Amino acid sequence: MNEAIVETRLEGLTPLRQGKVRDLYEVGDHLLVVATDRISAFDYILASGIPDKGAVLNQLSAFWFGLMADIVPHHMIATDPADYPEPARRHADLLRGRSMLVRRARPLAIECVVRGYLSGSGWKEYQKSGAVCGIELPTGLRESDRLPQPIFTPSTKAESGHDVNITEAEAAGIVGADLFKDLRDLSIQVYQRGADHAEKLGIIVADTKFEFGLDGAPGVRDSLMLIDEVLTPDSSRFWPADAYRPGGPQPSYDKQYVRDYLEQIGWNKQPPAPALPPEVVAKTREKYVEAFRRLTGRELA
Repeated sequence: MNEAIVETRLEGLTPLRQGKVRDLYEVGDHLLVVATDRISAFDYILASGIPDKGAVLNQLSAFWFGLMADIVPHHMIATDPADYPEPARRHADLLRGRSMLVRRARPLAIECVVRGYLSGSGWKEYQKSGAVCGIELPTGLRESDRLPQPIFTPSTKAESGHDVNITEAEAAGIVGADLFKDLRDLSIQVYQRGADHAEKLGIIVADTKFEFGLDGAPGVRDSLMLIDEVLTPDSSRFWPADAYRPGGPQPSYDKQYVRDYLEQIGWNKQPPAPALPPEVVAKTREKYVEAFRRLTGRELA
């Protein structure tokens, strides 16, 4: 197992922002996105990294960007450090497999969540109101039931703390009615293609979230781009189809395993975030790598 890479300091490059998982650098007119092995849960970065996690997120996103390119443009330019501008190339050993040179975009202020199954915050909302983000659902659904059709359930984008589910009308008020319709339609199309691909390989994509940005300066004709990450174990719920049993929580290939461990030890979800024991780190890595192998048919580079 490779050692976890949780911090990046790339001499000669200008740091732009550090997210929960990714570090962003300015490289001329473009951005360099570096996926670290940090893992977050309940809105906090944990004290342990998961080896190879960043490589899984980066290479799986690159796979999906390619598969979705005829549906919506994306921000990916290159993933091979040999194709990066200098001085990024001098850091090739660290960047290989876990980085992506991307076009700049103006991120939109909502998360585009698509749900094909009733789980997570959607299940909690349904229990209270029979609806998710204002969308009425049939009565009598169980936790993890497949929905009659995928639904678009946007949320706010929180810099810290939880994203908050919002209605379609609220989302349209944030981004505008026409742009909202495009986001909803494209999100469902991308989800459906991803879910169909995964289903053939024995994986259920229960739900996922996408981010979109606008390509162009304000006042210039804009076009939508799919940005950030796509259908990864960090942004999605992946369930093994052969173990699917609706009526409760499902085993998964995502970081739910980590959340379950943290609930089990009774962490109060306040800082400092705990470290994970070696066996939880190893099992989490195994789940991420297995998801990558099954979805792409490739070994992790």
